[in-house]
Order: sequence, then structure tokens, then C-alpha cells
Amino acid sequence: MSTSVQDYQPAMTSGTAALANIGLITSRPTGRQGSISDLESATSITDQCATPPTPPPPRTRTPPPPPPPRRRTSVAVSAVFPGDSSFDEPGAEPRLAVLQRIPTYLQPPLPWRERLLHFTFAWYTVTMSTSGIAMIIALTPHRFTGLGTIGLIIFLLDLLAFLFITVMIILRFVMYQHTFRRAFTRPHEALFISTLWLSLCAMLLNIDEYGRIFLTASAYMRLAPFMRVAFWIYLTVTFLFSVLQYHLLFTVKEERRLSINAMTPAWILPIFPVMLAGSLAGALAKSQPAVQALEIIAAGLAAQGLGILVSMFYYSTYLSRLMAFGLPVQRPGMFIAVGPPSFTCSALVAMAGEVPRILVGLPAMEVITFSGGNPGVNIQTLGAGIRLLAMTTAVFLWGLSFWFFASATAAVVAGMPDRKFHLSWWSFVFPNVGFTLACIRMGRVLESEGILWFSTVMTVLLVVAWGFIGFRCAVAVYKREIVWPGHDEDSL
Repeated sequence: MSTSVQDYQPAMTSGTAALANIGLITSRPTGRQGSISDLESATSITDQCATPPTPPPPRTRTPPPPPPPRRRTSVAVSAVFPGDSSFDEPGAEPRLAVLQRIPTYLQPPLPWRERLLHFTFAWYTVTMSTSGIAMIIALTPHRFTGLGTIGLIIFLLDLLAFLFITVMIILRFVMYQHTFRRAFTRPHEALFISTLWLSLCAMLLNIDEYGRIFLTASAYMRLAPFMRVAFWIYLTVTFLFSVLQYHLLFTVKEERRLSINAMTPAWILPIFPVMLAGSLAGALAKSQPAVQALEIIAAGLAAQGLGILVSMFYYSTYLSRLMAFGLPVQRPGMFIAVGPPSFTCSALVAMAGEVPRILVGLPAMEVITFSGGNPGVNIQTLGAGIRLLAMTTAVFLWGLSFWFFASATAAVVAGMPDRKFHLSWWSFVFPNVGFTLACIRMGRVLESEGILWFSTVMTVLLVVAWGFIGFRCAVAVYKREIVWPGHDEDSL
């Protein structure tokens, strides 16, 4: 078979044919001699296609970052061995493992010896409030048979509670000696030391009132010298205490100082005991001779003025804090602001009520001195003028106390973010006892039946609140809500 040179076409390999099929090599028209360069090009491409491509390097997969730890719903609670004060030092580690804040009733039990470490001065709010309930029962205007006996029983229970709490506090200081210094230098517990003196003042007031109710006239008068001595001791001690306590709060370490954004009316508490010397003076002056009664009233008026003025200074900071940072978390403490103007109102009316009797019993020269050297002064006119001035000032302050009462009530009704029980819940009772006493005395002076009935309603409400808070306090101890690591004033 003859073949012409022009018709010669090089045989294609299978790879070349494949490339021709996809259009990478085009066939030459007939009559043109095949080109060697075309054949080499096709062969080169065929070899490249036959060689398997080098696989890319494997990608290193970066593992995703671990998810952030879940935020715990509460903080941890630390407990230390009894008597260990190293936990107070900066950077010191607690000796016991940190307890996670799980519900306290699921935590391992602690013996009462260790729970006693957290028995703070704030427990005197119990006796302070109980004495206040006994006091308003003794003075409430609308009475029934046996009401005085009920009040006396409550007062006796208060004496037992005061004795029990005092023993527990002493045991705490004996068993854990480092807590004595901490109680005075840790502001959150130090503020509540004042409740000890407030409890004593309320007890003295109850001794006088129930002595007047149940003792004979001669026996009650024999009680007068004791009450007079007790008044002067109380006034001296509480005045020195107010100076010392505020000095310690002013000079405490910077990291422990109270901050303005957390300011509460509890800052007033150190001045509260000396202020109540005015209320004590108004009650005790009834049984004292004229000269001694005048001295007691003068001292009581000075103490009452000191207390209300210092409280007023703190009120400006308190209201600024409310405007800038909102309501506090523990709303019951807002009722503490009701106390100073209320007790001042009550004390002014009580002290002024004894002035006419005192002026009649004073020697003529002392009356002239008392009236500014005017020998022709009329004693009755002078006494009536003093009572009028006191009553006007009392009404002025009663309006302020009622405003603080309404403001605190509105804050509580609006909602309590922290519904756990704290001993500050007793603030529902004692400051409002002062407001109720002010209503009782104002109603009697103004002869207003409406104010007197309002004071009776307040008395009933306070008795109900006292009973509920007492029950809730017992449940809180049983369920480890208080007197437990991290749940009391010593942990703040």
C-alpha cells in the first residue's frame, strides 16, 4: 500500500488523542507536513497530565478557644479556723476550703461553736425593737383591760433576750479574741454597736413607764434616784461612745472605708444613742424634784440637739446618694431615717410638758435667772410660751419624719431586690416606734382624735410586724440564712 509523504500524519498516543479531543491539539489540514515542534509540545503536555499533581500540604486545624467559664450565680464563702486572724491580712489564704455558695441548707453543717463566730452586735436590734414594742403598748391612747400586762410580759421577754444576746457576744469575744478588735474596726459591724446602747435606753424608758403603771406612788418615787443616776451615766457613756466610734470610722484603713455610693441611714446610728438621752430626759423628769428635773431636761435638750443636727448633716449625703445611685438594695434600712426627727419631736413635747411644774417648784431667784433676769415674769405665761415653742418645733419635725416614713414605705412596696432575711429587717420596727410615739404625743397636745387613732393603727401594725420578723428571724437561724459564714455583718 503506497502512502504519500504529504498524507503522513504522526500516530498519536492515547494521551495525545485525548488532548486532541478536548481541543488542546488541533489537527493540521491535509497537505501540510507535520511539525516536529507540535509533536514535542503535545508529548510534553501529555507527560504533565500523566504525572499526578503534588498534593497540597495538609491544613493544620486550629482548635477553637475553650468556652468562657459559666458565671456563678453567687459568690464564694470563706471560712477560717476559729481564732485565725491571718485571713485579715492582704494576700493571706483561708485555712478552710472555699465553700461554694450553694443553698445553705445543702452545705455541710457547722457546730454551734463555729457559728458563734458570726454572732454580731446587730443582734441587739432584736432587743431594741422588742423594747420599743413594749413602750408603745404602755403609751398607746386606746386601751383595753390587760394591755398593760401584755406589754409587761413583752418587756420581761426582752430582758431575757438581752441577757442571752449579751452572753453570746461575750462568748464570741472569749472564744475568738481577734473578733473584738474587728467588731470596732469593720464599719458594717461597728455601726451596729450603737444598738446595744439603744436597747439599754429603751429598757430604762420601759422601767419608768411600767413602774408608773404597776408600782405604788411611794415605790415609784423611790425608783427616782436610781433613774436619775442611770440617766447621767447613760448620757456620759453614749456621748463618749459617739465621739470614739465616729473617730474609728474616720480613721479606718482606706480599703475598709464606707463609700458614698453605698451610703445608708445606718451611718446615723453612732449618734443615735446620745440623741435618745432627750427622750429619756422627758420621761424621767416627771418623777424628779424641780431642780434635778431642770438639770436633766437641759442636758437632754443639748443631747437631742446634737443628735438631730448630726443626723441632718447625713441626710444631705443620703438624699444625694439616692439621686445619683438609686435606692439601696436592702430597703428596710431606709426606715432608720424616720427615727431622728420622730424621737426629737416626741422628746421636745415630753420635756416641754414638764416645764410648768418645774418652774413652780423652783426657788424665786432661779426662776428670775431662768427668765433672763426679769423679776416680774409670770411663771404660767413663761411655761405656756415654752410649751408653744416646743409644740411648733415638734410639728415642724413631725412633717419631716412622716415624709421619710412615706418614702421608705414606697421603696419597700415597689420591690425588695434582696429578699433574704437580714437583721436589718428590724429597722421596720424601732424607727417607726419613734414615729408612733411622736404621733401619740402630738395627738395629746393638739387634742386631735384623728392623730390618736392613727397612732393606735400604727401600734397594731408594728406589733404585727414585730411578730412576723421575730418568726422570720428564728427561721433564718434554722435555715442558716444568718449566723453563717458570709451571711452576717462580720463578712462585709
